[in-house]
Amino acid sequence: MHTKTNYQLVALDLDGTLFNSQSQVSTENKSAIRQAAAHGIGFVISTGRPYTGLPLELMEELGICYAITTNGAAVYKIPERECLLETGMPASLAADIVEELLNLNIHINLFIHGNAYMPSQCLEIIKNIDSLPAALREYMISTRTSVPDLPAFLREQQSDVQKLTLNFPQAEDGTFPERVKTIAILDHYPQISYLSGGYGNLEFTKAGVSKAKGLSFLCKHLDIPIDQTIACGDSENDLDILKAAGLGVAMANAPEDIRQKADDVTKSNDEHGVAAMLQKWLPGIFSV
Repeated sequence: MHTKTNYQLVALDLDGTLFNSQSQVSTENKSAIRQAAAHGIGFVISTGRPYTGLPLELMEELGICYAITTNGAAVYKIPERECLLETGMPASLAADIVEELLNLNIHINLFIHGNAYMPSQCLEIIKNIDSLPAALREYMISTRTSVPDLPAFLREQQSDVQKLTLNFPQAEDGTFPERVKTIAILDHYPQISYLSGGYGNLEFTKAGVSKAKGLSFLCKHLDIPIDQTIACGDSENDLDILKAAGLGVAMANAPEDIRQKADDVTKSNDEHGVAAMLQKWLPGIFSV
């Protein structure tokens, strides 16, 4: 059973956690983060997004100086965009996988050194993926660089790839038929590991990459014991960091299996769940 302790660092997921359903951060969440930070609590963003997908103005406003991005493939210091850790997959491997995936009716996001790309043919696909909230679709469209021939681009650039995210059109019966075909392709590549970041998607990185490893690295960098950290998230790509942190808190909007494996469950992302979590687990800072 977990008890209140002297936590020093809080890792916050973005989509489905700090962000509400409209991809906004509530006044209540902002206020709680500011109050905790004023008492010496550190914060780090822990997200599947790349560097270019970070809410940099918000982070500056709240004094958040670090980000674990692309499911742990890269850790950055903000706002210098100083990459403290990067663990990518070879460009040639990513190109081979993308070449196969382009035969399917799916949307592909690819992240290199914090920048985001997508095949040009995927633009119309993402517009029609209704299982994604409108704000999230618009975020993807507005932050991706469209590339006509992504496999050729990768082989020419020869830059390690941090992560790929795949989103699927939903059938009338609520299933994602192309997702099954995608898994069959990904299973042929033991050099990668994949999971879901929410909304039925699939995300893959170099095998062994995780948000937990990103948190472990940052704790060593900041000289903070990992058992004095809190992690808060809502999806499968948060599960490892929820287990690694001293306290793992799931959102009420997280799938049931994530909630069951967490140490605690806070309110939903539309009910200022981050603020509720901070108020509960940081004694002496918030009045009870």
